[in-house]
Amino acid sequence: MNIFNTYRDYIENSIENLIAAGTLPAGLDSSRITVEPPRDPAHGDVSTNAAMVLAKPAAMKPRDLAEQIAARLREIEGVESVEIAGPGFINLRLGNSVWHQCLEAAIGLGKSYGDSDHGGGRRVNVEYVSTNPTGPLHIGHARGAVFGDVLASLLAKAGYTVTREYYVNDAGSQVDTLARSAHLRYCEALGRDIGEIPEGLYPGNYLKPIGRELADMNGDKWLDAPESDWLAEIRTFAIESMMALIREDLAVLGVHQDVFTSERKLVESGMVDEVLKTLEAMGHIYTGTLEPPKGRKPDDWEERPQTLFRASDFGDDIDRPLKKSDGSWTYFASDIANHLDKYRRGFTEMIDVWGADHAGYVKRMQAAVKAISSGEAELDVKICQLVRLTDKGQPVKMSKRGGTFVTLRELVDEVGPEVVRFIMLTRKNDAPLDFDLAAVTAASRDNPVWYVQYASARCHSVRRMAAAAFPNHDMSLSALARTPISCLTDDAELGLIKAVAGWPRLIEAAAEAHEPHRIAFFLYDTAALFHGLWTKGKDDSSLRFVIEEDKELTMARQALVRGVETVIASGLGIFGIEPVEEMR
Repeated sequence: MNIFNTYRDYIENSIENLIAAGTLPAGLDSSRITVEPPRDPAHGDVSTNAAMVLAKPAAMKPRDLAEQIAARLREIEGVESVEIAGPGFINLRLGNSVWHQCLEAAIGLGKSYGDSDHGGGRRVNVEYVSTNPTGPLHIGHARGAVFGDVLASLLAKAGYTVTREYYVNDAGSQVDTLARSAHLRYCEALGRDIGEIPEGLYPGNYLKPIGRELADMNGDKWLDAPESDWLAEIRTFAIESMMALIREDLAVLGVHQDVFTSERKLVESGMVDEVLKTLEAMGHIYTGTLEPPKGRKPDDWEERPQTLFRASDFGDDIDRPLKKSDGSWTYFASDIANHLDKYRRGFTEMIDVWGADHAGYVKRMQAAVKAISSGEAELDVKICQLVRLTDKGQPVKMSKRGGTFVTLRELVDEVGPEVVRFIMLTRKNDAPLDFDLAAVTAASRDNPVWYVQYASARCHSVRRMAAAAFPNHDMSLSALARTPISCLTDDAELGLIKAVAGWPRLIEAAAEAHEPHRIAFFLYDTAALFHGLWTKGKDDSSLRFVIEEDKELTMARQALVRGVETVIASGLGIFGIEPVEEMR
């Protein structure tokens, strides 16, 4: 039950009545009408811009139209008052009975509360992590992994059919470097002194086990062999080993993907060649020369004809090359092939989660998706900014295992997967994130994951107290859903009920915007309201959750507690976190 969708229906019905009465012309576009909570709660419970959106096409002044709509909304049962503000906003204040009904619905639905058909079953592909298979995942990858995984869960709850994908970049020069680095560790495993790791190779200790496995399987046959003899075989083995390590690290974090797509297999299947044919047939490719980079002209710059994609026709700043000077494909061409493959698999909605270093790549990729799909497909790219790892404000030293970075596995081992998953979403994805080891393990309000889990534990504690006070009373969800709750009238109680009632709308809005961090904010704010009501009960005994002398009031408040427990469990479930029943 999305209360704001309910009132959107009321508003649209009022507009239809005005059309039927001849007050408004037929054919008005209502797609831009919003129905949401006012920014300032003092203005009411529901606000709409309907009058301002429709005034111009209706040839009316916004406030005059607002008066017409408001007159009809005042007739709806449960609407206490309707006011017009500013240039024509319509603000509704709802009676307590409306919010009580929302709480009853939440309790009645239980775990399914907030499930939505907003997505209509539409298929969406969420690609995340997709790091080069050249080393273990680091803390920056953790943020993108959590963001993508939780976004996929959020979309699924909102009614989309979601495929989680990992694109394996296993066709570029970086995997040849991986093979050479693994060969060096292979030589080391056979007793050769390799000295300092040469510049350009991967120095991390994570390659030592791969070197030992190669030595155990192959003996010394590649010790002094030319590179051409071993490069391809060691490259394949090293990629498979690194992908196994990456999958293990993701599993420790609770992240799983449905599909792993290999760039190398796309190339070998001819999909990249297919990109050229497809774009050429559409007239989106030409041979031309590019200008030198703006503001500077490198010494080695030379004008030369290139195979170019008309990216600027689709919103990019300049056209983009598809082939290098040696005739090989650019990374961009392979990436287009990846998205053409997705489109041909039936995905017209695609979401890619990238690291901060790929921000400059967004426009060209979105342009390519528009071109290859003739505008049928859309690509939303979510950039995850850097994570700064500290301990009591001091930077954490680099990892020996990673060589130059803190690995995801080390972070999870330090604080646990649930803490990592929650904290990574306490900032919007495009804002830098400070991850302080001391702060995220502290038992305080400043630690959001602890604060939310403490609310969950308190809910269970209240339930145990009520069961002890009324041992023979049925406190099942179905019984509480039938409990009269009209006695819940304190402002703190109603504020908490309104938060519970807002959960379905939050799911739909966060899914629509592709912003799972909204869930973390909601959980924290709801926990704060619950803890606040608990504190009020300490000072005012009439507001306590369990009052042994008043079973009816106690049961009503148990219904409220179960509503809070429901949305916290639901939100944590989207995060892949188990709500706790006791704090340990």
